[in-house]
Amino acid sequence: MHEELENFERNHVWDLVKPPPNCRPIGTKWVFKNKQGEDGMVVRNKARLPGVSSKEGIDYEETFAPVARLEAIRILLAFAASKGFKLQQMDVKSAFLNGFIEEEVYVRQPPGFKSARFSDRVYKLRKALYGLKQAPIAWYARLKSFLLKSGFVMGSVDKTLFLLSRGGDTQIVQIYVDDIIFGGSSHALVSSFAEQMSREFEMSLMGELQFFLGLQIKQGLEGTFVHQAKYTRDILKKFNIGDSKPMITPMSTNTALDADEDGEAVDQKEFRGMIGSLLYLTATRPDIQFAVCLCARYQASPRTSHRQAVKRIFRYLKFTTELGLWYSSGSSLSLRGFSDADYAGCRIDRKSTSGTCQLLGTSLVSWSSRKQASVALTTTEAEYVATASCCSQLLWMKATLSDFGLRFGRILLLVDSNSAISVAKNPVLHSRTKHIDVRFHFLRDHYEKGDIDLIHVVSANQLADIFTKPLEFDAFTHLRGELVVEGVDNALIKGEIESQWTGLIALLV
Repeated sequence: MHEELENFERNHVWDLVKPPPNCRPIGTKWVFKNKQGEDGMVVRNKARLPGVSSKEGIDYEETFAPVARLEAIRILLAFAASKGFKLQQMDVKSAFLNGFIEEEVYVRQPPGFKSARFSDRVYKLRKALYGLKQAPIAWYARLKSFLLKSGFVMGSVDKTLFLLSRGGDTQIVQIYVDDIIFGGSSHALVSSFAEQMSREFEMSLMGELQFFLGLQIKQGLEGTFVHQAKYTRDILKKFNIGDSKPMITPMSTNTALDADEDGEAVDQKEFRGMIGSLLYLTATRPDIQFAVCLCARYQASPRTSHRQAVKRIFRYLKFTTELGLWYSSGSSLSLRGFSDADYAGCRIDRKSTSGTCQLLGTSLVSWSSRKQASVALTTTEAEYVATASCCSQLLWMKATLSDFGLRFGRILLLVDSNSAISVAKNPVLHSRTKHIDVRFHFLRDHYEKGDIDLIHVVSANQLADIFTKPLEFDAFTHLRGELVVEGVDNALIKGEIESQWTGLIALLV
């Protein structure tokens, strides 16, 4: 608590003043937290003094601050692995105390630390406190201003990405609130940036990137391995799965979930907690994406059958705790996507499920499994809608990667439906697709512009199939391996994958 108040003094956060007329000071309270490291050990005890009960229009106006998407983090990890960059990490101590605020805000003196001589006075804020609605945007504005003055250029798409080019060398900085990832082609450039940041802000230089947003990251000469083994073990323990028999797939092919209104109701809070825990795990586990998203549809009224399906996912995780994503240093930086759909898969409203994934070389950086917004009348329509969704994500990635200096011609989009490809390529078929929402027809527009190239792929090589339906063990493990979801030991022997994929793509073209 004393350390927190000393930070306030060093950063000139506030001034003790007499309350002006009609002053409505914000209350404060102490919040305590133990910060844990990758091994679960407490590395720091933190005390925060957030402001509470602030009101819009009086104490704050704008609150939005950009936050990096997980896809952006994975793109950076894959790019750095391919280029041989060693990423570093730093943490800004009391980051929000560095952000200047424009509003006139007063807060009460903190509990337990009231001035004996001036007990009737209040603090006028110069800078933001933790808990203030405008604190994130104030800190982001301060950090952005400093980086731009230092010669960095902000990403055109991702506003949390900053790049610096100097003498043929490149440095990349990715920010996530007060956590900062940085690396580059020049050790001198990276060291200079760390020194600049330490002079401007009070920093904790944490060295090589190893633990970020709950992701465990191992960087080596052969590539980078990203996993959540610690988190997986924690949720298995939390939901008491320890003695259950492991399973070899997350969902049986015989599973057909529906509302099950005659089934026995289960604890909704526990069910939602299980789903929430699993959804965060999908950040590095695409192999459970479909099963988790399917079970998540029944959170409003969970039944025993739904809980059994979720429990099977946990039992599969017990069997595959150490799996994660492998980003090879030998991977190229070509961009391609896979798209698939399960026609009328939902037993309640007969909507189809779209499955897509996008790869940078052999590195899987983005994927999705979601129910489509409208009912598709044909398999062709379901596949066409899924392909349009995949195209949209590829175009976002293309724009993001342009900030890294990567330029692409026609991006390969691999689909296992010849009819969906024909609809996108042949305007004559437009009369048959008038009932499809207009927003999906931008797929044809971008094909004609030359942004993407639609290629047919046989179903056995359709990687997105794993995101649309439950699969048998052999098919499931085959696709999981093709997506390079591996244990750390197996990942280290994946150096041959890129040459294999290059041959496959050449064959498909």
